[in-house]
Amino acid sequence: MSEQELPPWLREQVSRLQQLQQNLQAIMMQKQQVEIETVEVGRALDELKKISPEDAVYKTAGPLLIRADKESVSKELEEKKELSNTRLMVLTKQETRVKDNLKEVEAKINQMIAGAQGNMGNSASNLKTQNE
Repeated sequence: MSEQELPPWLREQVSRLQQLQQNLQAIMMQKQQVEIETVEVGRALDELKKISPEDAVYKTAGPLLIRADKESVSKELEEKKELSNTRLMVLTKQETRVKDNLKEVEAKINQMIAGAQGNMGNSASNLKTQNE
């Protein structure tokens, strides 16, 4: 059965399912990027803890490296880490919500298909009874 042969109500649900799957994939990609960023920031903070306040610290500003104060760089990285953690929590909640919606739509599609098949079976048996 091709997609054009599907009843409109089923085609709509399948379309919704595909859209939810795309949303989930986008959320998971964003989540992975934020997780990588969080790990990188954590490593940078660990390295900063190992050096003395007198050691030179540089930070990027576009294509440049600029000498910076260890304390201010640490503070910036802590804020960035906190922001990443917050973003990660939001993405995790979105992921859960989309997964729940996916399950609902899949169940609805399965119900519709089962109902349609049941109706087709009943129609066929009714026709058979009428012809006898």
